[in-house]
Amino acid sequence: MERKSTYTAADCAATGLGCSIQGKVVVIGQDNPERQLYFCLCGNGAGANPSGSAVFLVSLRTGEFALKNRSEVIGILKPQLLPDSAKLQLSQIRPVGALDLKNHEPKYSGYSFLPDGRYASGVWLCTEQEALDYVEMQKPYQHRIMLCDRDDFCVLELQAGKLIHPTEKEMEASRNPENGGMIMT
Repeated sequence: MERKSTYTAADCAATGLGCSIQGKVVVIGQDNPERQLYFCLCGNGAGANPSGSAVFLVSLRTGEFALKNRSEVIGILKPQLLPDSAKLQLSQIRPVGALDLKNHEPKYSGYSFLPDGRYASGVWLCTEQEALDYVEMQKPYQHRIMLCDRDDFCVLELQAGKLIHPTEKEMEASRNPENGGMIMT
């Protein structure tokens, strides 16, 4: 169910220039709620107390890139207010600084699931750090996140922000290589 009224500062977890908006879902001042939600990639206006005003965004309605002024940003949307359609679009965004897929071989794919099991296609991720960055950017917004290796085997899964695979016991073993520790490959 999509929202009928516009988002305001009351719908935001943080507002003003004192907060960093990079890697967050932000609300843009608009009169149409479907056109208000964006994911902030970067820009000299994205940090806390920014040195500039430009912010590079991705529309959570269309997936298109947009360049906006920081003054157009109302604030960071409270994660629980993000509609399902925007969550699915967000799941398709690769982390800031991800390697170019034309020149690098993906090692992982990232998936994000809604509570009813719906999901969009996986996102290619080239390094372990990209995979972990994908998890961190999705974690506040998604119900379930899964990372798979190139053979489509699950290497990491979170649900409601809690690690469910590998287990804590398996994670402890991975930190102790003498005991046949696991490595995320």
